[in-house]
Amino acid sequence: MSERFETAAVLGAGVMGAGIAAHLAGAGIKTHLMDIVPPKLSDAEKKDPRARNGLAEAGIAGALKMKPAAFYDPDAARLLVPGNFEDHLDRLRECDLVVEAVVERLDIKKSLFAKVAAAVGPKTVVASNTSGLSIAAIGEGLPEDVQRRLLVMHFFNPVRYMRLLELVSGPKTDPAVFARVARLGEDLGKGIVYGKDTPNFVANRIGVHAFMATIHAMLEDGLTIEEVDAIVGQPMGRPRTAAFGLGDLVGIDTFVHVANNCYDSLPNDEARDLFKMPPFVLELVKSGRTGRKAKAGFFKKVGNEIHVLDVKTLEYRPQPKVRFESTGAVRKIEDAGERLKALVNGSDKAAKFAWKVTASSLCYTANRLGEIADDVLNIDRAMRWGFNWDQGPFEAWDAIGVPESVERMTKEGFKVPRWVTEMVDKGQKSFYDGAPSARRYYDLATRKPAPIPQDPRQLSLAVLHDDPKRVIKDSFGASLVDLGDGCLCLEVHTKMNTIDDDVIKMLDVAVDEAETNHQALVIGNDGAHFGAGANIMMVLMAAKQKQWEQIDKIVAGLQQALQKVRYAKVPVVAAPFQFTFGGCAEIAMSCHACEAFAETYMGLVEAGVGVLPAGTGCTRQVERWTADVAKLDSVDLLPLIAEAFMNIATARVSTGGEEAKRYRYLARGDGITLNRDRLLFHAKQRALGMAKAGFRPPRPLVLRAAGYDVGRTLMSSAWGMAEGGFATAYDAHIANKVAHVLCGGNVAKNTELGEQHYLDLEREAFLSLCGEEKTQARIEHMLTTGKPLRN
Repeated sequence: MSERFETAAVLGAGVMGAGIAAHLAGAGIKTHLMDIVPPKLSDAEKKDPRARNGLAEAGIAGALKMKPAAFYDPDAARLLVPGNFEDHLDRLRECDLVVEAVVERLDIKKSLFAKVAAAVGPKTVVASNTSGLSIAAIGEGLPEDVQRRLLVMHFFNPVRYMRLLELVSGPKTDPAVFARVARLGEDLGKGIVYGKDTPNFVANRIGVHAFMATIHAMLEDGLTIEEVDAIVGQPMGRPRTAAFGLGDLVGIDTFVHVANNCYDSLPNDEARDLFKMPPFVLELVKSGRTGRKAKAGFFKKVGNEIHVLDVKTLEYRPQPKVRFESTGAVRKIEDAGERLKALVNGSDKAAKFAWKVTASSLCYTANRLGEIADDVLNIDRAMRWGFNWDQGPFEAWDAIGVPESVERMTKEGFKVPRWVTEMVDKGQKSFYDGAPSARRYYDLATRKPAPIPQDPRQLSLAVLHDDPKRVIKDSFGASLVDLGDGCLCLEVHTKMNTIDDDVIKMLDVAVDEAETNHQALVIGNDGAHFGAGANIMMVLMAAKQKQWEQIDKIVAGLQQALQKVRYAKVPVVAAPFQFTFGGCAEIAMSCHACEAFAETYMGLVEAGVGVLPAGTGCTRQVERWTADVAKLDSVDLLPLIAEAFMNIATARVSTGGEEAKRYRYLARGDGITLNRDRLLFHAKQRALGMAKAGFRPPRPLVLRAAGYDVGRTLMSSAWGMAEGGFATAYDAHIANKVAHVLCGGNVAKNTELGEQHYLDLEREAFLSLCGEEKTQARIEHMLTTGKPLRN
């Protein structure tokens, strides 16, 4: 068997199992999805293979319908093979990996693993997706050679989107097998956390404790559910779902199960009583109000409003507006650590509550070091990747100040773990220190800082900025950074990585620098998103003052810069990820190739703010939909241009990199990277590979126009959308402009046109729309609310 995992099996076709199978298939791994034979089949159905595989078939069908999508590309479902435990366990012999994902009951898992052990091949890796049962107990009694290949692979749901993968070895797991699975997890795009075989492992142990501490503190302090969620969400660096919103999202019954598991399995835990679920929560589960899946939990939608549970009456009531001086004061602090520090040092009841639950969580977490994981790195990563906290517990502790907070905790009666006080007494004031290029963490085993291990396939621009020789040019909005090996990087670092004058100028400079002193150019960054588009505030201000020449100059400047990118003499590769909107999508489409993150949400969204793509976006869409058939007069361009029209007029945004290819925002040959940490490295390798393969810039395009008549047809469809109530009249007005540009303007069908013709049409249409009051209203609404206006 090769090092690669080529064939897998997932046992259990519920939501979790189907999600794991979909993710494996998305990575190109043929996967058998199996479950029990459905009970109560008729005699005829018992002989029907499809009926016997009914639960697995339903799992695949369910995965295809999941929202958000379980598959990167629905076509990957062809790699899933349905089966059942009675007829198909012999297939396990051909599998490199088997992942069990059945119900969380030890007796059921042990029974299934006994059958699996008899069926697998001599090198098959066997894993359990258990969320908290002991792998030692699961593996007890299995043959020794199987125990050497047995471990926990605990994925978090939804599998595609949750980065965390907890790996836990059994008492006899072969370290080489464990390391091999870790490499697979990284290739699947997961962040690996190494936990120990303790109840609920790492993330759930800390996360559920934090949830339970929050509930008990709420009852002690007399706060309401909506007040608590206003405090423990974004003000504390947690997701918007906060505490009770998260409970509804995950399922209140699931939280009860995990808390009960802690209480039952941890008789010596100093916070054991905290895991006792309050009666009002148990009553919710008893009454079937388990959260979003039951349409009622801590919150309930009533008409168009979200009502909240009154914990005393167990009835729902409208939510009043929650206002606290402390949470209001920190709202605009962007840095999560500074925001938390300011909050817990406040004086109102919200600040005191935030401090109480934070201090409780930090002390409990520090006591778990060595028990659930060996170091602060794994615990912090577990909470960032598994619960989407902005900072892990020890990172948050550093942010609020370790010596100061330890002194305050001690005065207020919190039991700070001795190793923390000893660390502070010896002069170590934080759990992390060092510059980005030499980051260290406090290692409990050695009682001194240790370097954080680095992945050689991870390129960090923050690290490169530590070396002044690497930064070739720097401005407020963008930098040129030497990636080494002859590759240059253009890094945008405006707010949300939007495009402004600084960025446009740096695009121009980047091409010159790359052509003169480098072999290739990459456009990418370390931020949260590739980019949210152009700086529309700049456009709005100019439009309000009727400075049309200024707008024309800005748009023409972006077009010229991107055309320079397009025809650069060295390969230019973009590394888009997450939000890649508007002008930032145009940047990516102008490059010779892209290496995109699997989670790239890409689209030409300008219609949402009342304009159309004018930074070559319309031109690039015409090229990508029609250039291949430009010389084929017999091909009808209408259905092709119609796809580009729908992309732009309806502001289509891809749900991932694979769908971006279907919309032709990405080219068919562009790469998709599953691991975000490796994206910039992969983009660099792609760019240098193109250079070494004898790259030559493309020839100037000549496009065959769809023509005036096709434009009128598209305009008619826009009118029909408006008449049917699916679009506003102004949506149709913008769509008419889009159709005019995409079809080449008022020209005859099959007229051959150069790129500049389309670029001029883009710019003219953009300018005309900027002069419209409704466009200005759309831009203003987006800037003030962050949401599109449908006027």
